[in-house]
Amino acid sequence: MNKRSGIESKKRILRAATRVFTKHGYEKSSMRMIAKASNISIGGLYLYFKNKEDLYVTLMEYRMDDYADTLSKSLDEVQDPVEKMRTYIAISLDYTKKHKELLLIRGRELGLKLGTDIKRKFFQRQQILVEEIIQSGIILGVFRSCNVKEAARVIRSAIRGFILSIFFKEDALFSHEECSNLILNGLMRRERK
Repeated sequence: MNKRSGIESKKRILRAATRVFTKHGYEKSSMRMIAKASNISIGGLYLYFKNKEDLYVTLMEYRMDDYADTLSKSLDEVQDPVEKMRTYIAISLDYTKKHKELLLIRGRELGLKLGTDIKRKFFQRQQILVEEIIQSGIILGVFRSCNVKEAARVIRSAIRGFILSIFFKEDALFSHEECSNLILNGLMRRERK
């Protein structure tokens, strides 16, 4: 098997795993079900993943990497810190809405423990990214001076709160426009009269 074929097979397995986990939940899904859905032998599946937990954690990593890539490409095109923050918030909330099925499975069946180290590193990278946006806004005089780390934590917490709210009520989603307006009105510098 060549490297390209292996990568394509792994992606096919992850897509099939998403469908199986979404339909049956984590606990009721099996490696056999995922192998069948991905049209690969059970032995072939075990060449890529040690077990169901390994497959699920890989799937979470894949989603986090996809989100980070989507975010990075979009943010690279924006220079204005206000628009950069709006873009960050919009992509974060919209991506969550689009891929909420895995969040629901993880939250309802698995709690928040599976893949803790991966999530911790992911959230640290997100924290740094938001800090950089805020810092550039302060330097450019668009955002008022503030404790950058704390402001970034507040923004990240608002977004995580949005994500966690899905666990309890799927339609508890708010718009990224309103979220952006609320956050940015607290960050944008107001001229004194």
